[in-house]
Amino acid sequence: MIRFEQVSVTYGDAPAPAISGVDLTVPEGELVLLVGPSGVGKSTLLGTVSGLVPHFTGGRLRGRVTVDGRDTRTHKPRELADLVGTVGQDPLAHFVTDVVEDELAYGMESLGLAPDVMRRRVEETLDLLGLAELRDRPIATLSGGQRQRVAIGSVLTPHPKVLVLDEPTSALDPAAAEEVLAVLQRLVHDLGTTVLLAEHRLERVVQYADQVILLPGPGEPPVVGDPERIMAVSPVYPPVVALGRLAGWEPLPLSVRDARRGATELRERLAGTEPLPVAAGGAGARSSISTGAGGPSPRGSLARLLRRREAVPVSGDPEFLAVVKDLGVRRDRIEALRRVSLTVAPGETIALMGRNGAGKSTLLSTLVGMVEPASGTVVVGGRTPHRTQPRDLIRQVGLVPQEPRDLLYADTVAAECAAADGDAGAAPGSCLALVGELLPDVRDTTHPRDLSEGQRLALALAVVLTGRPPLLLLDEPTRGLDYAAKGRLVGVLRALAAEGHAIVLATHDVELAAELAHRVVILADGEIVADGPTHRVVVSSPAFAPQVAKIMAPQEWLTVTQVRTALAVAEESR
Repeated sequence: MIRFEQVSVTYGDAPAPAISGVDLTVPEGELVLLVGPSGVGKSTLLGTVSGLVPHFTGGRLRGRVTVDGRDTRTHKPRELADLVGTVGQDPLAHFVTDVVEDELAYGMESLGLAPDVMRRRVEETLDLLGLAELRDRPIATLSGGQRQRVAIGSVLTPHPKVLVLDEPTSALDPAAAEEVLAVLQRLVHDLGTTVLLAEHRLERVVQYADQVILLPGPGEPPVVGDPERIMAVSPVYPPVVALGRLAGWEPLPLSVRDARRGATELRERLAGTEPLPVAAGGAGARSSISTGAGGPSPRGSLARLLRRREAVPVSGDPEFLAVVKDLGVRRDRIEALRRVSLTVAPGETIALMGRNGAGKSTLLSTLVGMVEPASGTVVVGGRTPHRTQPRDLIRQVGLVPQEPRDLLYADTVAAECAAADGDAGAAPGSCLALVGELLPDVRDTTHPRDLSEGQRLALALAVVLTGRPPLLLLDEPTRGLDYAAKGRLVGVLRALAAEGHAIVLATHDVELAAELAHRVVILADGEIVADGPTHRVVVSSPAFAPQVAKIMAPQEWLTVTQVRTALAVAEESR
């Protein structure tokens, strides 16, 4: 169905191609997973299938890409629209209309389908993706995960032969991600649709793939094979594979079910051993998600950079940086939060979890003063956020939003950092020093729009960290991050917590919560339904339990790091 013939793509005056030596075939009716570290060209490869590369992005495409016989060099994206459906990393860039139902119908209208066909397909897609209750909602009022599902639905309704998806589950809660993947499997198995997708959260996807295409490094030719073989050599792999490598299991498991069958001996070896608390490792602890296998945490120089300026004193109750009591928030006719009470202490890391639309982003927005409460009180650093001037509040609380570009407006990384230094009253070069640690390979002259999703997140994080706020809020901080980048983020946040900063992150990434959070707070329909230590909350929740917890149950192990440490201690004591 899709044929790459010695394909390479070079952008502008880049010294090396973004992808090179791609020569492979994607068969009809298969789900093919594209994996590799950030920056190896996965999005570029996907773009060549839809014709966005080079017709929209520019650059030089060498070689030939054909989809069902059509050459993407001679067919522009609109001439492939009936054949290829594409969803990129940013759903907002995908939308044309303002209302969910209209967006689902737009692609079919463009292709001139009959009204009765359009109506039937819209209803089918609403049911498939659990969007029926949102059909009349303005897209601007949806959560990030809900927008993601609408974007996927809008390319399903025209019934394309090929689906190209870039990070399709990145903004989805675990249940919604399973629903979307179930739909993709149904399309592949029942309708013969060809699905090519790139995804960093391999723990969600790899067990469903028919084939895996590995891009090992920038400009390196891909390696293609069945999932078990590729995961054995891949530099990025999910926790279930990391545990299998650690335990020496053959063949390597790809799913929790496969791993549980071989985990009996491992559970017996660890019986009676108490797991080390995941957040007790501090800034220097090893992270099992740093490379997928427990690579080193970030260099200690970042922690030193964060210590160079004295932390801004926290006004108000020194016991808590934030106190939320009986909070209620309304957005138009929707009651987004109801009777929410929460305290955040210095040095504490809290993961907010829950379904898409549960109120996680609204709670963060209220803490940073962007949303006014309808009832109850919110106090951050002794101040009421929505009544405090932003210039004063920035020294108490900082938010890295779900869309990092909302914080970025300058033409270069250097200009962004200069503005951040000025806003925070920091010494010139403070922000750039943080960027140098988080993004060592990015030039100061790079335009923020030319960064990947993960790189933009790191830049936005550096901008916020420049002000050294005692309370740091992050909304879906691992979207677009591979395991290595996620490991660096874990190291940064642990260093901040060790310095006394409090961190509240809204996330669907159960592996991140298990690795980093002291507490997990679960929201449902605007209310808190669970609040407690991470191991106690996630182990009891099938939806929010990490892979290791499911494999090792009933023992309360959460991460590969914990298992590795316990095995090393047992080995030393022999």
